[in-house]
Amino acid sequence: MLSSEQVDLLARHRMLKPLLRQMVVAEFAAVVPVTAEDCQQALQAFMQEQNLASDEDLQAFLRLNLLRRDELEQQLVQPWRLQRYVAEHYRPKAEARFLQRKNQLDRVVYSLLRLEDAGLARELYLRINEGESDFAELASQYAEGPERTTRGVVGPVPLMQAHPVLAERLRTGTPGVLMEPFRIEKWWLVVRLESFTPATLNDDTAEQMARELFEEVVEEAVLQRINSLIPLRFPEA
Repeated sequence: MLSSEQVDLLARHRMLKPLLRQMVVAEFAAVVPVTAEDCQQALQAFMQEQNLASDEDLQAFLRLNLLRRDELEQQLVQPWRLQRYVAEHYRPKAEARFLQRKNQLDRVVYSLLRLEDAGLARELYLRINEGESDFAELASQYAEGPERTTRGVVGPVPLMQAHPVLAERLRTGTPGVLMEPFRIEKWWLVVRLESFTPATLNDDTAEQMARELFEEVVEEAVLQRINSLIPLRFPEA
């Protein structure tokens, strides 16, 4: 569908992949039927949101954006069509995806004090552990990482967002119990798990899992199309 000149222009401006993605997504959405009433309701809501009070206002908007009315209507109903497509094709697979990803979806809140000096890390650990000092105050004063600006508090964040060594310590830790300093690369860490929230398969998580599966299919389709266009961009390849 694209000439070599078009591929060259889009690639030079780094617009080729985003365009192909939009095309792929639109093709998936197009298999979900919509009625003329659906389109009209979506258009009316859009006009109200954009303060387009009349048909003349709408026509001016269409001309300014080089759009036809039917094209705008299809753009407006596409999110609904995609939502239905994902629900019909990937929601049934959400539970299996969740079981594969559960450990990555658990969320934690923890206090962190990161230091390069092992001796200082030990000293601050003892002060906190013996109740002489408050973790938050010491973090705001001594922490050498970005947690200094949050008084040591990190989260809630996905457990697997942390370094693997730290993630394992947090997984096996007890909320409220201070951990002895341990080393990760150049840092000595003083850590206290504040809360651990295991992931559950609720409606929001199921929707997230379904969407992830859909996005993987879209990405694969986009890469296939990019590969098919390589000869146009690099004819000697």
